[in-house]
Amino acid sequence: MVFSSTVFLFIFFPIVYILYTIIPNIKAKNVLLIFVSLLFYAFGEPKAIALMIFSIVINYILSILLVRFEKLSKMFLILGIVIDLGILCVFKYLGFIAETISNLFQISVPEVNIALPIGISFFTFQAMSYLIDVYKDRSLVQKNILNIALYISFFPQLIAGPIIKYYDMEYQINNRSITLDNTIQGLRRIICGLAKKLLIANTIGIVVDDVFALDNTNMNILTAWIGALSYALQIYFDFSGYSDMAIGLSRVFGFKFKENFNYPYSSLSMKDFWNRWHISVSSWFKEYLYFPLGGNRKGSARTNINKIIVFFCTGLWHGANLTFILWGLMHGTLLMLEYYNIIPISKIKNNLIKHIYVIICFTITFVVFRADTVSQGLFFIKQMFTGFNFDSNTLSYTLELLTPSFVITFILGCILSMPVKDAFKNLMEKHNKQNIVSYASYGISLILLFMCIVNLSLANYNPFIYNNF
Repeated sequence: MVFSSTVFLFIFFPIVYILYTIIPNIKAKNVLLIFVSLLFYAFGEPKAIALMIFSIVINYILSILLVRFEKLSKMFLILGIVIDLGILCVFKYLGFIAETISNLFQISVPEVNIALPIGISFFTFQAMSYLIDVYKDRSLVQKNILNIALYISFFPQLIAGPIIKYYDMEYQINNRSITLDNTIQGLRRIICGLAKKLLIANTIGIVVDDVFALDNTNMNILTAWIGALSYALQIYFDFSGYSDMAIGLSRVFGFKFKENFNYPYSSLSMKDFWNRWHISVSSWFKEYLYFPLGGNRKGSARTNINKIIVFFCTGLWHGANLTFILWGLMHGTLLMLEYYNIIPISKIKNNLIKHIYVIICFTITFVVFRADTVSQGLFFIKQMFTGFNFDSNTLSYTLELLTPSFVITFILGCILSMPVKDAFKNLMEKHNKQNIVSYASYGISLILLFMCIVNLSLANYNPFIYNNF
């Protein structure tokens, strides 16, 4: 079950919310959320429920042992991390490892076909966050296993993130309340995310799929750039749309989570980009991997080695494919080049030039991220700069892509990927027009909801691109 489905929007969520408001006790509310979260997960992954419950139980037991036996605390921490990563490796990477060994050493390795549980990367990382946070601060340990179950299984961020660190949620588990303001703000945020996903990401995604399915002879420089830029917009509005819905859903139930995207396409360097893009993932790796490796405390060479390791792991986390690893290494290399001023981004005074540089960087790297194979990604990039084949067939296909709905959505996506909304809001506040903005936002939300409902009823293209994660 995904947020952008009629089953979730018109059956699951309304029923859960009504039951949640009826139940008066916070502990009973938590039990309800655990039950519906497991039900939500079972809707798409019934067999994987046992895996999630195992993860909850084992991390709960190890956290208790970690606190009770102080001298063995590090051993229990390492054991927990090994188990959590072991679960991830078996279900997500075993087939990839077997295939890689077979290709590298030219030996026959039995084919491994294990179904990938949806969201396993998210709930596994949250389980590790709990164990590591308890190791750092023993006061965070939970004696009530239901609290850990809610943290790990909470359905708004279960299958598509954002990744919530345990210490950010610990207090709210038993200390939150439903308010009218939370409900209204949460619903508006859900509608905003739904519109991003259905009206922008999906519309552009149709063109993206068509371009990336082209054979090599039919792609010219124009088609390649249309596909590359379109995918950059699709992935942003899809990822940030799901994050908006997750944050909005959590808000309705009284939880307040940190932002996951902060207009990354307005960045002026790749370092700035990673402070704004998928913040929960980058901050997780920063806190639980980069800092333990030494961070920037052991000299510039070690700092950049640590960054490369982190981005290698970030790429691998996204999926069991060399394309994701290459994507991560490309970003790590760009940050290293900026660090040493080989790419002298800090010396460039013109923000427009900086912005164009960032757009080119993330567009090219996302081509590799989207490609099925490294060779396809590299060919695609080659065509973006050398594909000057303008015969009648390729030109005709390029023009067919530029339908009115696509062009309008593409332009709108470019505008909305920039902080124009915040700039307009600040302008209105400066002229004491906050009430107008507030009232207008309700009207816009209703219009967007109507458009989303129409889209759901008419469209049959609604991909869930988090399947790999």
